Amino acid sequence: MVFTGTGVAIVTPFSADGTIDFDALRDIINHCIAGGVDYIVAMGTTAETVTLKADEKKDILRCVVETVAGRVQTVVGIGGYDTADLLETIKHTDFTGVSGLLSVTPYYNRPTQSGLIAHFKAIAAASPAPVILYNVPHRTGVNLTAETTLALAREEKNIVAVKEASGNLAQIMQIIKDRPDNFSVLSGDDAIALPAIAVGGHGVISVAANAFPQEVTTIIRNSLKGDFLAAQTAHYKMIDIFDTLFVEGNPSGIKAALNILGFSQNFVRLPLVPVSKKTYEKLETLIKSNIKN
Repeated sequence: MVFTGTGVAIVTPFSADGTIDFDALRDIINHCIAGGVDYIVAMGTTAETVTLKADEKKDILRCVVETVAGRVQTVVGIGGYDTADLLETIKHTDFTGVSGLLSVTPYYNRPTQSGLIAHFKAIAAASPAPVILYNVPHRTGVNLTAETTLALAREEKNIVAVKEASGNLAQIMQIIKDRPDNFSVLSGDDAIALPAIAVGGHGVISVAANAFPQEVTTIIRNSLKGDFLAAQTAHYKMIDIFDTLFVEGNPSGIKAALNILGFSQNFVRLPLVPVSKKTYEKLETLIKSNIKN
């Protein structure tokens, strides 16, 4: 399997004037690698990618690849609701130093399962890197069913994994039960990564690992080696933080945590706004009691 363990969906740090803070981006990447993550995912949902201009995306990918410098794998997010446009984007993307492509289900136009199959087959054919499907129905309005995921996994050699963020363990288990041997099933939710691995999953693409890579990798590595007592101890140390990170949406929560830890400023692009003072202060308290001691 190409992708296992802990991936981190990296944020895009911004300065007060709204420009990308590349120094902070480098610091966060180095922090994640030092904390033991297995790969970096650039320009996923957590990166506020829908607000990034084309030249910004190129600059971010270049910065990520240069900063990672081959120490771990790099995955690039390329997804959207216009298949033809995505194929052009893939064609004009420099995949030097990139090990995989993460592609979210088309959002807003809500295609049928047949449409999803055709869409992802076109992406798999166009991509020079292995493809990770990304199912996050509460954001996109469409669920990539277990049957559709399995059909793509069996029929397309260049589709090697799914990031499953449906929150539906029954669906995740169906995929795990019937998947091809070389196909990874990755949790897209930090809070259910442990149970997903317990039923046969292969890792996580994490939001929390931006700020807490050592804590997340401890959960994942212990789960993968079957030491669930150690994994549970680490999991329950983090569970309140996981919940609080998402109470006012992603990436507002993780950016607040990164600000508390001193890695970046607390800015997001509209229509997102920073978390409330109440949530920020709750995160401060949780981090102080669970992380800094």
